[in-house]
Amino acid sequence: MTVIDWDSDGVVGALHRPPGTAVAVVVLAHGAGGNHNSPMLRAVAELLFERDVAVARIDLPYRQKRPKGPPSPSGAAADRAGIVAACAAFRGESDGALIVGGHSYGGRQASMAVAEDPSIADGLLLTSYPLHPPGKPDRLRTEHLPSITRPVLVVHGASDPFGTTDELSAALDLIPAPTRLIDLPKVGHDLKPDRSGAPQLAADAVFDFFAITDDE
Repeated sequence: MTVIDWDSDGVVGALHRPPGTAVAVVVLAHGAGGNHNSPMLRAVAELLFERDVAVARIDLPYRQKRPKGPPSPSGAAADRAGIVAACAAFRGESDGALIVGGHSYGGRQASMAVAEDPSIADGLLLTSYPLHPPGKPDRLRTEHLPSITRPVLVVHGASDPFGTTDELSAALDLIPAPTRLIDLPKVGHDLKPDRSGAPQLAADAVFDFFAITDDE
């Protein structure tokens, strides 16, 4: 596997670059407590790479500044700018679609970036979207969803305290673009990538939902 450590123009992470022509590009950002080596991101990246997708796992700007700790609300705009910069940096890896997203916080910021500027990507892959803080279902993070005009694929654990399946389904109804929800029973926010099957389901759905073909 060709995995390139990446550190250029403020974009930091790892790029899985297929040996031939990449059929698509996927840019993935980590959750609040993680980094670009998070298990879910690595597992999805490896599976997509096997099918000739170029995958970039990136460290968000707040993680570039410090190795541990959660993001600050005051830095969210900078994190979105980092996602936009990464999409621009890796767009040229393929003539095919560019899908952006990530796990929890990273996916949420990616969705907000695409709501602000749809041109940065052709679709969204969100794993464990943090719909609301645990125990606070009245604090929904849905304001930007009606502005999303790109297809959205969501992988969700049915036991996720950041949002129930019903809550997430209702939130996705706010999006005018096509959406698909993959719901995993008895799985929580981390999706247990080593034993839940979530990475394989996500990788397969990327090809099916976004209509990516191996001979693109």
